[in-house]
Amino acid sequence: MSDLPVTPDSTTPPAPVTPNEPTAAPTTPGAVASATAASDQGAPAAPKTYFWGTGRRKTAVARVRIRPGSGKFMIGRREMDKYFSDLRHRMDVIAPLKATNTFGRWDVFVNVGGGGPTGQAGAVVLGVARALMKADPTLEPKLRDGRYLTRDARKVERKKPGQPGARKRFQFSKR
Repeated sequence: MSDLPVTPDSTTPPAPVTPNEPTAAPTTPGAVASATAASDQGAPAAPKTYFWGTGRRKTAVARVRIRPGSGKFMIGRREMDKYFSDLRHRMDVIAPLKATNTFGRWDVFVNVGGGGPTGQAGAVVLGVARALMKADPTLEPKLRDGRYLTRDARKVERKKPGQPGARKRFQFSKR
């Protein structure tokens, strides 16, 4: 039997509290506060603030978090250079940071899925631009001028019934 007191008006005893359980931190819609480890002096460090942005392109979706930092760019659990092997895709995903002169000042963490490399790179670009705009609204004109905040709505056209593809027809034969 547990040594927690049971009050007569409650039907079940309260759940026991273990000292090793983490406590939930309050969250806000635009930013997530994360607790950091205490420094060597024993004083707690200030919580780091994340700014979120979601990007989509074709069937790819990228969830982007940025925070002030040293310029680390992680996609999944890999460095950006190891995730995108094509130089064009690597240049595309850092383009919003270069256009706003903030490259190297933000740590970027991305979760991306769906689609192929080009769609994923386009989704990351939109997500990074949206997160930068939330972090600093004064950057919006530069991001709009570079067309980084415009979602590319083009998708693959569906295949039509009775045809081999979306537009292709079967070969016509006169005889």
